[in-house]
Amino acid sequence: MDYTDLYIDGAWRATETRFDVFNPATEEVIASVASADIADADAALDAAERAMADWAARTPRARSEVLRRAWELMTERLDHFAHLITLENGKASADAKGEATYAAEFFRWFAEEAVRADGLITHAPASGARIVVQHKPAGLAVLITPWNYPAAMGTRKIAPALAAGCGVIIKPASETPLTMLALMPLLEEAGVPPGLVNVLPSKKTGALVDHLMHDPRVRVVSFTGSTGVGRKLLKGAADQVLKPAMELGGNAPVIVFEDADMDTAIEGTMLAKMRNLGEACTAANRIYVHADIADTYIRRLTEAMSALKVGDGTDASVDVGPLVNADTRDKVAAFVADAVKKGAKVHCGGEVPAGKGYFYPPTVLSIVSADADCVRDEIFGPVAAIQTFTDQDDAIARANDTEYGLVAYVFSGDFKRALQVCERLDYGMVGLNRGLVSDPAAPFGGTKQSGLGREGGHEGMLEFMETQYISASW
Repeated sequence: MDYTDLYIDGAWRATETRFDVFNPATEEVIASVASADIADADAALDAAERAMADWAARTPRARSEVLRRAWELMTERLDHFAHLITLENGKASADAKGEATYAAEFFRWFAEEAVRADGLITHAPASGARIVVQHKPAGLAVLITPWNYPAAMGTRKIAPALAAGCGVIIKPASETPLTMLALMPLLEEAGVPPGLVNVLPSKKTGALVDHLMHDPRVRVVSFTGSTGVGRKLLKGAADQVLKPAMELGGNAPVIVFEDADMDTAIEGTMLAKMRNLGEACTAANRIYVHADIADTYIRRLTEAMSALKVGDGTDASVDVGPLVNADTRDKVAAFVADAVKKGAKVHCGGEVPAGKGYFYPPTVLSIVSADADCVRDEIFGPVAAIQTFTDQDDAIARANDTEYGLVAYVFSGDFKRALQVCERLDYGMVGLNRGLVSDPAAPFGGTKQSGLGREGGHEGMLEFMETQYISASW
């Protein structure tokens, strides 16, 4: 069965209005998907409200077992989900398999966290009263997910919300709704009751989300996407004083010191830069390399980037698939053209290939000007923009010189110095001699304009809970 309709109250609902989903490698239509409107949103809210009443009353262990079963089922079907991710997102099959594995792991992690919403009983020092603290489900949650991780950005929100006892309405990105829709039969099989999880693809995103956020039953809005859209959602959330969980944009710096192990630095940079083809808020965006090792680093990185095979991600031998759409590809090309105009040197890549598909080759740029557009904004593509430094304080200052504060990467052989640098970086996460920080067991999130709240870790479930304090005497 093709799951291309709305998923509301445990059933599939067709609509007259539909939209096409494209394969970015071929530019061909792969599915026609139902587009939700306001009436569909109200139906989903009613269903979620009914389902949550029973779900929140279940024991934490009962909720945990359902999430554990979801992990088992998704783990059995990783290849299926990876194929769907490649078809609608374009990422290479190995990368898609990695995402599917990562996505499934959120169900296992929050199955374990569901039983750990620990409270507190203590004796108030001054009044003598007992302080009783517990965490309760916050209420219905609206989840808005992006196109770059069609599976993982959904499970990273669904799993903690269900662990906390909340019902949810998910609005997946219009470019990539198929993976999230395909997850619903799996959740049914795992034991998620009808109505608890609802999926509303729509081309009327603004009106739909605004309507959902202004329903008094909704108490949480969780969004992953650009900072610009996040600001608009925060303004809307203020009307109802919703609890916001915002994972927004990034402009990740990489600092490679002269004492870094070169193999580790290259491997880490490749992972931070090329995971998901650079279409990630955690992607390496600005690379600062100590002048003493810059020539070697640039040569080694160019060799590694040039060795990657570009093509349709369904081919298992392909390392790099297409970007998600023409606008994203054209934006990447514009970043490169701007950098070259301002003096950057191209070591590999740098040109849009002819033919079908939204491809852009792995590209290495050096001598990138500080006023290049790619330094100030997210590249969201396979372009490594390199600058050099000689002074540690200068490198830290340049790394911090951005409105974003999601993640930074540091490579150094001096662990003491490296930790000191990490503490001075104004980022919510730092990869130290690692090009990957994402982990379901860790609190994912940023500072400054990169967001509010955390996903993953113990904190991820608390985003969907409210703390209640009871003052008592006995």
